[in-house]
Amino acid sequence: MKRLVILGGGESGVGAALLAKAKGYDVFVSDAGSIAEGRKVQLDQANISYEELQHTADKILNADEVIKSPGIPDKAEIVIALKQKGILVIDELEFAFRYTKGKVIAITGTNGKTTTTLLTYHLLKEAGYDVALGGNVGKSMAAQLVTGDHAWWVLEVSSFQIDGMKAFRPFIGMITNITPDHLDRYEYRLENYIQAKLNLVNNMQPEDHFIYYLDDQYIWKGLDERKPKVSKYQVSVSQKVAQGAWFDGEIMYFSFEDKHFEIDASDVALRGKHNMLNTMHAVLAATSAGLSREQILPSLMTFKNAPHRLELVGELNGVSFFNDSKATNVDAAFYALDSFKQPMIWVLGGIDKGNDYETLMPIVKQYVKGIICLGVDNSKIKAAYADVVEKFHETQSVEEVIETSVSWATAGDVVLLSPACSSFDLFKNYEDRGAQFRNAVLNKIKEAKS
Repeated sequence: MKRLVILGGGESGVGAALLAKAKGYDVFVSDAGSIAEGRKVQLDQANISYEELQHTADKILNADEVIKSPGIPDKAEIVIALKQKGILVIDELEFAFRYTKGKVIAITGTNGKTTTTLLTYHLLKEAGYDVALGGNVGKSMAAQLVTGDHAWWVLEVSSFQIDGMKAFRPFIGMITNITPDHLDRYEYRLENYIQAKLNLVNNMQPEDHFIYYLDDQYIWKGLDERKPKVSKYQVSVSQKVAQGAWFDGEIMYFSFEDKHFEIDASDVALRGKHNMLNTMHAVLAATSAGLSREQILPSLMTFKNAPHRLELVGELNGVSFFNDSKATNVDAAFYALDSFKQPMIWVLGGIDKGNDYETLMPIVKQYVKGIICLGVDNSKIKAAYADVVEKFHETQSVEEVIETSVSWATAGDVVLLSPACSSFDLFKNYEDRGAQFRNAVLNKIKEAKS
């Protein structure tokens, strides 16, 4: 019996353990932190042994193969020891891929991949396809395979997951964009991060479909160097493309092999240029999977995005409040700011990632009338914008953010939480930050109506 060790007892780790047990492996789960009680119940019920708060080398280094949580870096001591012994270390998706006969749609990118993944899944599901959602969203692919396979799998994949792939081969692969992120995992070299993303195409063949953002120089330069033998489809907002999709500001034009059709931006529930990019990627994936425009169009209006992604929270006295807490870098904040052509109160701040705020200066000067900093250290933001905008305020209170924005805004304005920073100075995570913002807005609206 082959011994399989799993490092990390989270969603992907426990899912891999359950699948491995079902396939006859001797399974052991090791987590340097705590394993959630619910997951321990799952492991106990499946008779899978585990440890937490430690990695016991003697129980790990005798493995035939190891599945590593994407969150564990290659420089971790136990991972280095495994590689020194020549033990194969892979990702949960790599392992799960061995046990599916379905076609995989794998979606990666620095920004937009979750929205694109959810929309692609929604389009296929609404068209009646036998499709499952997994990877970084939804349930673990491995865990789902315990109870049965699906004809299609729509997976959001990170660069960390791609790092652990050896034979994984998408039928449809996609890179929405590449901007500098997670460089601490890639020796602070952008080139390493770019190559990690592009490794998604490593096993793709000419009959497979690869969709990518043409306007992203990192992607097309990387592809030009690699020259993968795969059918390519481009997405652009700056130029027409022969095969793929492009957006002229009002209409999206699609060309896929011998299919040619148009979709008006007004027929899409999502808003903003960045979401038209996400939509074009998703529609091309759905078209590659065999859907027609007639099948796709109705579902574009019924789609509801994941929370904290340019989410309309509510309106008060003609002022719209948007929660974009997921925007934890400058590029993501730019996409949000660029979605509006009206006066804005911009709420940003948190733990700076080495942000270059100068890149946002043109749009700030044109549309932002006030900035509210929600963070512990706002010095960089203050230095960049305090003398540029009409109003500037600093706070560590979400309630004060709402009170201040209400006092500043007039009918027709937008109050936008798009932080451009991580949340951990004041919040548990971006979800906590977004939820507190949402609740404060809703409470204010309720108070105004009472």
